[in-house]
Amino acid sequence: MSIPQIEIQLIASIIAIACALPGVFLVLRKIALMSDALSHAILLGIVLGFFLVKDLSSPLLIIGAALIGLLLVSSVELLSKTRLVPQDAAIGLIFPALFSLAVLLISRYAGNVHLDTDAVLLGELAFAPFNRLTLFGLDFGPRALYSGSGILLLNLLFIFLFYKELKLATFDEGLSATLGFSPDLIHYSFMAIVSITAVGAFDSVGSILVVALMIAPPASAYLLTDSLRKMLLLSALFGLIGAVCGYWAAHFFDVNIAGSIATFCGGIFAVVYIAAPERGIIAGIIRKKRQHFEISITMLLVHLLHHEGTELENIECKVPELPTHLNWQSPIMFHIIQSAIERNLITKHRSLLKLTDRGRERARNAMIK
Repeated sequence: MSIPQIEIQLIASIIAIACALPGVFLVLRKIALMSDALSHAILLGIVLGFFLVKDLSSPLLIIGAALIGLLLVSSVELLSKTRLVPQDAAIGLIFPALFSLAVLLISRYAGNVHLDTDAVLLGELAFAPFNRLTLFGLDFGPRALYSGSGILLLNLLFIFLFYKELKLATFDEGLSATLGFSPDLIHYSFMAIVSITAVGAFDSVGSILVVALMIAPPASAYLLTDSLRKMLLLSALFGLIGAVCGYWAAHFFDVNIAGSIATFCGGIFAVVYIAAPERGIIAGIIRKKRQHFEISITMLLVHLLHHEGTELENIECKVPELPTHLNWQSPIMFHIIQSAIERNLITKHRSLLKLTDRGRERARNAMIK
């Protein structure tokens, strides 16, 4: 494995973790679309910054992008607070306008500058090792490695210092305000962090991968745990796995690295979505079958209770009669009866079924509900 390959994987891994951490709160706040909006809208800040300084390496581009990000967030909040349009519609109205304006400015005034829309959308991690940080004639490695590390440290520090405030504002804004915290201040501070993260990752990986890394790993973690701390750790882990495995998939199939990483992160989510122990599709199917089975047992108990002590008990409560009265097929019926007997809910005397005290109590409780 060559040095550039190691550097690319380091950059991808650091940016993946840096994007996944704030993405957790985007997913929990149900504003995941904001990551897509920011990753596109900040292009306008980069373009305007370039028009001012005529230098693609100037920090003013980052400042401009962050300001446009805050403008987007503020505009969405103001529009959604009017209650004339929902928040997702406000995002969908504002960010395409900002992104389209940036594309128009590039095509009209910066056609010969490396601000093409393909690079904006996809990014190219393969070129990141060539943009070196050189000080006093010494090569300190790729610039993206340092910018990504700085963003990661900033995100870790922000989450560590304001963990309680973020948790309160995310799950209960009313309680947060009652305890003296300002939900709006927390929200705008957090969105500023998201903007900075999107800006920092923008040049190296492009907007598509920024969105994928901010949403796919946290969404996968959300299906696996109810603990915020565990969700943060799992999100970082899934982002790291997606970055490394996505790189090697791109290397093997000779495709775009950013696109491959985004696809791998989506693949991780698909696997979790299907196989998550409690919230996955398979778990849901099993849970529904169990619930249906429990309902069937309750139906049997209520049927027996309804005819208990009547003249029809010796007819209605016999096994051969149950498929007719309860519309059951024989294999399923025998499985239900056997399970009820094992749980001491009913007894069987030849073909006649009778309730136990436990089964009678469950049937009565079901009828009351």
